[in-house]
Amino acid sequence: MQQISAQAAAQDHDADLIEFLDGPDEAEEGTVVTEPPWRILIVDDDADVHKATELAMQGLRVEGRPLAFLHASSAAEARTLLRTERDLAVALLDVVMESEDAGLRLVRYIRENLQQHAIRIVLRTGQPGYAPEIETVQAYDINDYKTKSELTRTRLYTVLTAAIRSYKQICALESNRQGLELIVEGSAELSRLRGLQRFAEGVVTQLCALLGMLPEGLVCAQGAHGEGAGLEGARIVAAAGQFSSLIDTPLSAVQLPHVRERLQRCLELKQHVLDDGNCLYFGLSNGRSIAALVDAGRPLTPVDLQLLRAFCSNIAVGFENVLLYSQLLDQAYNDQLLRLPNRLRFIELLDQNLKDPEGVTLALIDLDDFSDINDAFGHGFGDQVLQAVVHRLGTQLGFHTSMARVAADVFGLIGPDALVNADTIPAVFVEPFDVAGERLQLSATTGLVRLGDSSSIGSELLLDAQIALKRAKQKHRGASEYFSPAMGTDARERFKLLKGLRAGFEEQRLFVVYQPQVELASGTAIGAEALLRWRREDGSFVPPDQFIPLAEQSGLIISIGEFVLRTACFQLKRMEQAGWPDFRVCVNISLAQFRHIGFIDSLTAALRDTEVNPVNLELEITESMAMEDTELVLHLLADIKRTGVTVAIDDFGTGFSSLSHLRQLDVERLKIDRAFVHEAQTSSAGLTIAQMVINLGRGLGLRVIAEGVETEEQRQQLLALGCHEGQGWLFAKPMQADQLERWMQDTRN
Repeated sequence: MQQISAQAAAQDHDADLIEFLDGPDEAEEGTVVTEPPWRILIVDDDADVHKATELAMQGLRVEGRPLAFLHASSAAEARTLLRTERDLAVALLDVVMESEDAGLRLVRYIRENLQQHAIRIVLRTGQPGYAPEIETVQAYDINDYKTKSELTRTRLYTVLTAAIRSYKQICALESNRQGLELIVEGSAELSRLRGLQRFAEGVVTQLCALLGMLPEGLVCAQGAHGEGAGLEGARIVAAAGQFSSLIDTPLSAVQLPHVRERLQRCLELKQHVLDDGNCLYFGLSNGRSIAALVDAGRPLTPVDLQLLRAFCSNIAVGFENVLLYSQLLDQAYNDQLLRLPNRLRFIELLDQNLKDPEGVTLALIDLDDFSDINDAFGHGFGDQVLQAVVHRLGTQLGFHTSMARVAADVFGLIGPDALVNADTIPAVFVEPFDVAGERLQLSATTGLVRLGDSSSIGSELLLDAQIALKRAKQKHRGASEYFSPAMGTDARERFKLLKGLRAGFEEQRLFVVYQPQVELASGTAIGAEALLRWRREDGSFVPPDQFIPLAEQSGLIISIGEFVLRTACFQLKRMEQAGWPDFRVCVNISLAQFRHIGFIDSLTAALRDTEVNPVNLELEITESMAMEDTELVLHLLADIKRTGVTVAIDDFGTGFSSLSHLRQLDVERLKIDRAFVHEAQTSSAGLTIAQMVINLGRGLGLRVIAEGVETEEQRQQLLALGCHEGQGWLFAKPMQADQLERWMQDTRN
């Protein structure tokens, strides 16, 4: 009896303790419990244990949630159940069932085979001495190990509460881990999205994945200062699910009050609003604000909130990068002054129009003398002129046309033939333009391409229009010219030739030949002119009058000219060493070389490296070069004279030299153009001009040399006129260095 009384007292004590631990029921009678229960698995081959455990825990709650029990009478049955059940908080396992270690083997199966590490496992045994407690706890991943006799109602509740709390913490950690993985993966995926709309759509998708829901939400962007700042400028930039139709809608026009008001509140407060729907705030450094609305349809857990804050902190940087990228794209594809597409974007527009090119024309419109306007009135005024031109072009031709700024003062226009043609474009410039109180009469030269007549694409079309524009400029200001295949063939042949010239120079297929110069009276060789030749791979030659102008236009003449200069100096040194110390070598200098900032340095370096006598090197500049910039020419000639090198004026008589200017030039020789040598024999006028040029040179104390001397009659005539020297096929053709040396040796003998 005393034992029964003690047991009864113990049971009463347990009941009081359970009531203290559990507290009053949170769900009053008549209310519906919405919290899901903690699911407990009982595995035991004794049916009474199942009943007793469930009866003991009946009506009790842990962490505010009820308990629900699942049953298995053997380890094998438990394996089958565990393969389909994944939300179990605790497993109460008997150690000895169909075998002496069935419970222990089930523990390994749960942990190793099923990889269920969150479920808490409590081993219960009716044979305490069978599996020593310390060794079992050390060897198996279990939460507790109890004998069945010591698991009274109170102790069982305590064990379950501790196990459930541990399970809850593990689940929270796992949710955090999975959420962080989602954030990392989502960030990596979002980093590949560049446009604001696509990035914002990705943010909605990742937020919904983080909350375990289907994509359903939207993103609203508020512009920076100057581009729609304030709520009135906010608009929906991305949406998913039921909100998809709201993309590009101004926030003020959203007809769903609960959506509009949540977003407005979030943007106004500049912070997350999580008590009335899940509205997340992204404040960006450039003055923009972005809000994302994602309604999970359930209260957010602390883990949800923690992950959302981490996600927002991470993605705010992504929004910054996307907006920066958008700005870079804007800079790359749009003209910032005129807010027009630039050259790159215009090429894309051309490709789009090529899908249906019939009846479409491309025009390049180049404002005439625009640089003079900038020089006279300043660049600010010039910008206003461009804006005025764009406005009028848009007003008169803008309907069904696309316009771009493809260069500083060149506009691209593409549209129907009826709007874009050689008549409508000049008509835009008939009336003066009113700019900042000034009335300006402007004109524009235009190159046009009919897309239907061309096989070119994109940038090639623009090149065709450029070719036509260049041809129009050769006519007169305000002219228009349509592109033709013949123009393209000529331009592309020139480009092909230039490409070949570059390759030929790099592959050393350019070389120097020398044409001797002689005293007309005695026929004695006194020097030679260095001439450039280009031999192709197939052995054919390209005439100098074809490739020299290309080299000058492309700037390649600087490198080629230095090569010719240094080659001539080395040959001059060979002539000195071979016994001709007074032999002169003449080198032609192009305008680009002459004006190049490093020309004098390259000349000095060539003289120093070859150690030649400078007086034996003569530089030939054309008459037009000598007349171009008096101050610059005089300065350069003085620098050349300080090196000891002499200078000759080539092609004299073909320009428009003034006598006063010619007197200032410190040169040693005038070279008569071959045209006058020929005309002197065929007309009295030609003879008179040749006589005047020779007399002028002699009167200024200069030596006079005539080129293109091909007959003895010409030599005699030049001698009679007083010419000192001559060069031409009568004496020798241009020859390579070794041939020149043999020729000189032969003339000596």
